[in-house]
Amino acid sequence: MENQNQPPKILVIHGPNLNMLGQREPEVYGDTTLAEINRKLAERGVAHDLAVECFQSNHEGEIVAKIQQAAERHQGLIINPAAYTHTSVAIRDALLLLDIPIIEVHLSNIYKRESFRRTSMTADVVTAQISGLGAQGYLLALTAINSLIRRPPVVTRA
Repeated sequence: MENQNQPPKILVIHGPNLNMLGQREPEVYGDTTLAEINRKLAERGVAHDLAVECFQSNHEGEIVAKIQQAAERHQGLIINPAAYTHTSVAIRDALLLLDIPIIEVHLSNIYKRESFRRTSMTADVVTAQISGLGAQGYLLALTAINSLIRRPPVVTRA
């Protein structure tokens, strides 16, 4: 449970090969490094009074374990499953455990790429998806998560 004196905690998960950003296919993924993305997320988090934790793994099981931990420790999740977007039922199932806003981010527009990249195993279980805006997609996701977790509750009338 969130301590009222602590800022909300947002987990950012970067999937396989994202540790190679800036070197790997810059014409597709840009020249921004993962360290730069994480630094910008931390800065934007401070501006929004959010505690941002970034995690990257090339291993599906580690990503699943981190998602499971998010259920008790975080108020929002931003995830770029990378190649696992198209193949991982395990990551999809782990996301179903969460009752927090989840935004899926992709640096490239997966719907304009090879046919095998156009299917997201996770799209139907996340709150929203941002695709094709490069590194800025992460910052937009953080702003959106902030709005989602701080919006006033909906009041229904009897």
